[in-house]
Amino acid sequence: MDAVKTKKIGLVVLVVGLALVIPMFVTKPYYLHVITMCLLWAYLASSWNLFCGFAGQLSLGHGVFAATGAYVAVMLFNDYNLSPWIGMFIGAGAAVLLSILIGYPTFKLRGAYYALATVAIGSGAVVLIENTQTLGPFNMGGAEGLIIKLMGNAPAYFQFMTKQPYYYIALIMLIIIVIFAFWLKNSRLGYYLSALKEDPEAAAALGINVRNAKLVAAAYSAFFTAIGGVFYAMLIRYLEPHAIAGPLMSNEMVFLAVVGGTGTVLGPVLGGITLHAISEVIQFYFGHLAQGLHLFIYGLIVVFMIMFKPQGIIEILQKYYNRFLGISDRGEEDNDVKSTSGS
Repeated sequence: MDAVKTKKIGLVVLVVGLALVIPMFVTKPYYLHVITMCLLWAYLASSWNLFCGFAGQLSLGHGVFAATGAYVAVMLFNDYNLSPWIGMFIGAGAAVLLSILIGYPTFKLRGAYYALATVAIGSGAVVLIENTQTLGPFNMGGAEGLIIKLMGNAPAYFQFMTKQPYYYIALIMLIIIVIFAFWLKNSRLGYYLSALKEDPEAAAALGINVRNAKLVAAAYSAFFTAIGGVFYAMLIRYLEPHAIAGPLMSNEMVFLAVVGGTGTVLGPVLGGITLHAISEVIQFYFGHLAQGLHLFIYGLIVVFMIMFKPQGIIEILQKYYNRFLGISDRGEEDNDVKSTSGS
């Protein structure tokens, strides 16, 4: 086991070390921007997974939490010059409150009914934002969107002239969400959520407070999703209602997590990085051939993965990970590996 642990630590150090030096070799802003977006989508998919993957809930309206964090932080910055570094936590707090208000009545719903409720909430949020020019003393921009006030090279205001700082911030965010997901999965709440995912009635019979467990997990998910929304806003420097709160944002989180492996720690990370990179390559090389062709190819890849590898990319990498550690697929060591890799 000592040799196995040494290999695990070595692998983590290697992956993190490679991630740290990428900007030294990838110097073109466009390519670094694409890599940064891959990290961001991996982060957002992991945020969605904290609740929906671990508890088995299908939310198709998670973009509303990203929009809440982004709009709150940007409005505080644009109108009151409050640094987004501070505004992001206020926006995340607002998203947590919203998750409780949404979750308390909707968690009674099961399966497709809950999913449809989240779709309705997400659609309603887009309509609300588009038809709201001002919210009290704040300018929301309405259907035209909200442009982030430019400050030049101002690290204190989350604005940089190059892409490298955004890359490292996204990398730190991703590392934090992976560590938190690993902790949550192996915590008492994580075991509760796993039980709820398998059989809610049996979990309730064992004394688990189903609604409270879901509310806490949803609050965690909303908090981290809102932080991701703020990062998205400061990177793009423009908020468009459909892009931040609409089905594109929400569905992308679901696709990436499902393709990577829902309910695991590293699955959404693998799905976010791999699938978004593929999407960018397809769009770059095939997007000009026919309108929407890149989306069609992207959709085929998603369908193929769901049909033939329903457990996600993590299922493919698991056996290679086991071989690297030099352990069998049976016994306690295998269970330890699966717990560590999150599958």
